[in-house]
Amino acid sequence: MSKLKIEHYVVGPVMTNCYFVINTETNEAIVVDPGDNAKQLISKIIENKYIVKAILLTHGHFDHVNGCAQVKEEFDVPVYIYEKEKETLNDPSMNLSTWLGEAKKYSADIFVKDEQELDIAGFKIRVLFTPGHTIGGCCYYFPYESVVFVGDTLFCGSVGRTDFPKGSQSDLVRGIREKLMPLPDDTRVYPGHNEETTIETERMYNPYI
Repeated sequence: MSKLKIEHYVVGPVMTNCYFVINTETNEAIVVDPGDNAKQLISKIIENKYIVKAILLTHGHFDHVNGCAQVKEEFDVPVYIYEKEKETLNDPSMNLSTWLGEAKKYSADIFVKDEQELDIAGFKIRVLFTPGHTIGGCCYYFPYESVVFVGDTLFCGSVGRTDFPKGSQSDLVRGIREKLMPLPDDTRVYPGHNEETTIETERMYNPYI
């Protein structure tokens, strides 16, 4: 029986998916893409007595990171993001915070590399570099639980936008084909917006791949 439980919250003005990845044996948790509504996310964590161990960011757009600082401060945990995404965090035109009428800069603590193996909250996690939506977008694959958190790289029946600063459709499609499509068919895909899917479904029906 899997020790993994996933809780899904839709946050912020563009309906971004935030996920809690919970180890049911220890109550330790990882927060993926806390894009907004930080007070509500914090309340849920406290209410359920989750022991937050880390925040994982798939990329640096405001709708995925805007609640990050408050969650980090509340629980004193490190924030992970791909090493090439530092530029996106630091540049308001790249992180799109200007859409909010603000010029925000964001920060992270640990900058990961492609194929790096992480061990957090009792889970083995592999970093998959999938640029194209942003210059340093990545996915977090949990091989023993057969789940992958893909941010805005891949969607159910679609792929991420590439018309933002430093976007590249060719990079995006290449990353999906090389990094995500080889994963096992039954791998559950948790995207940054809309509903979940599976690798098999996207391999068979996604018109962009």
